[in-house]
Amino acid sequence: MELRHLRYFRAVAEELHFNRAAERLNIAQPPLSQQIRQLENELGVTLFRRSTRKVELTPAGQRYLQDVVTILGAVDDAAEQARLVADGQRGHLSIGCVGSATYSLLPQLVRELRDQLPGINVSIRGEMLAPAQIEALLAGTIDVALLRPPVVHPGVTTMAIRRDRLLVALPADHPLAGSTELRPADLRDADFVVHAGHGRSAMSGVVTGLCAEAGFVPRIRHSVEETSTLLTLVAAGLGLAVVPSPTAALGIPAVAYVPLGPGSVGIDLLAATRDLDRSTLIDRVLAVLRRVAAE
Repeated sequence: MELRHLRYFRAVAEELHFNRAAERLNIAQPPLSQQIRQLENELGVTLFRRSTRKVELTPAGQRYLQDVVTILGAVDDAAEQARLVADGQRGHLSIGCVGSATYSLLPQLVRELRDQLPGINVSIRGEMLAPAQIEALLAGTIDVALLRPPVVHPGVTTMAIRRDRLLVALPADHPLAGSTELRPADLRDADFVVHAGHGRSAMSGVVTGLCAEAGFVPRIRHSVEETSTLLTLVAAGLGLAVVPSPTAALGIPAVAYVPLGPGSVGIDLLAATRDLDRSTLIDRVLAVLRRVAAE
């Protein structure tokens, strides 16, 4: 039995006329009658009562028609779903994101993906440090990683989607909180709260590098993984932090933000994908991501 036998049967059952069914199927009537006979022989039941004046379904044929309609409908739906997935209009997408972009970029990105790709089920893993994102990307547990450079890994492609200026986050009552701009050298005597170091956070390396260029080693009092925790410790007066500008979107009270000068000081936000996972869906998502980041 093949799917064509089921399609032939459904056409005859719906037309109750072999000639009309043959025309509908764009085949000759004798081969159609032969195929129906073969189907009945394989099933071991009579599906149609035939006479010179009419064709009728037997009770077994009526029951068989119900299931055949369901089966062919499922086959057609499976083909349509496969086409939609291949075209990037159906499927599941998991996005990993560093803390600063979690608060500033993801809300608008998720809204845009919902509007532009309503058939895509999007899940989010926020507050992920870069090494954890790369590990998850290579394991296939996330499809797109939003993270900070450097990212050097075979099989991973990155795309810069925007550049964020660096800010100094300080307790609101800190003596430097009223400054219009700060330079790394101004932070020489400060206590620092930083993201987890030892290669676990790109921002930790940025802070170390900026301080080294200014001729000092930062006095790190606390090291944390989550951006929200970092700002909470700043608000509590336990130190200051250097953060990308979108971090201010978190809106934690009692924290002031001062641009870190000169104005060219900043850090890129990258979108990373696994080379083997590039698909129409990933390309569609990256296009939405670029548009949202530009806005």
